[in-house]
Amino acid sequence: MRNKIKILLFLLLLAGESMTAKELTFNKQGTFKIVQFTDVHYVPNDPRSDTAMIVIREVLDAEKPDIVIFTGDIVTGKPAHQGWNTVAGEVIKRNIPFAVALGNHDDETDMTRDQLAQMIVRFPGNLNAEKQKGVKGFLHTVIPVRHAKGGNAALLYIMDSNNYSTIDSLKGYGWFTADQIAWYERQSRKYNKKNDTLPALAFFHIPLPEYRTAYDKLKTDLPGSRREEECAPELNTGMFYAMHRRGDVMATFTGHDHDNDYVAPYLGIWLCYGRFTGGKTTYTNLKNGARIIELHEGQRTFTTWVRLFGGEVADRIDYPL
Repeated sequence: MRNKIKILLFLLLLAGESMTAKELTFNKQGTFKIVQFTDVHYVPNDPRSDTAMIVIREVLDAEKPDIVIFTGDIVTGKPAHQGWNTVAGEVIKRNIPFAVALGNHDDETDMTRDQLAQMIVRFPGNLNAEKQKGVKGFLHTVIPVRHAKGGNAALLYIMDSNNYSTIDSLKGYGWFTADQIAWYERQSRKYNKKNDTLPALAFFHIPLPEYRTAYDKLKTDLPGSRREEECAPELNTGMFYAMHRRGDVMATFTGHDHDNDYVAPYLGIWLCYGRFTGGKTTYTNLKNGARIIELHEGQRTFTTWVRLFGGEVADRIDYPL
């Protein structure tokens, strides 16, 4: 396994040798574009994954993003290193920076979460931090987006929402732990001055329990689809409250539930799903695609839409309403 990973990394370094580490900045038009791919469920050598790769190529070439963020369950078949080579390779060869938030299925192949993190951070153009000392999970990262003329303008939080419940008597999915919430709060204090709060977005895999609450309150007025019940953790540990209290996060972007892609405003924070990107290696009743987010320099606002397989654009909406 180690030799295969070394070979993979060598090949990727060759493919991405022209990509140099650089700060992310707003362009001259004052915009910064993010593509979110989620739940690719790529299985190497399985033709059912073909449409997922077509979508990834279509979206990257049409949108030309400033960064790509993968929000979990990206490669779910063996060999995982080959799958990541294929999926990440589409981003790397276009010289697009990218970050990854792991999902609950990513480490159910032939690589552990730790091994995945070690591999991912060595890809050319990857912006993740492998491991934060004293913090559960992997690849937790805060990525500043800078003004064209210098200085931080916005923040992107990338977080590991873990995988499954760690309490025997409680079934279901994982939740943010106290140390993860404390990490977010430390980063928020670090980057935000007392009277100057940077607009921020947060990306992770499993939706917060507040997604259910928001949908139940606003379900008749929401853009996007809700075709399955939210598979949020049954234990609410307070990440939403921390974000609300800190006041920097405008919106969260998750995946996990393949048949949901709605946007739900709740107490000033938009709770958003990405669009299922995968092929037929797993369940879905939606045409696959990706979510696009465009930040606006110097403003606490963004625009988001979905680009579908074949190029159709849907559900364009501006924050705030």
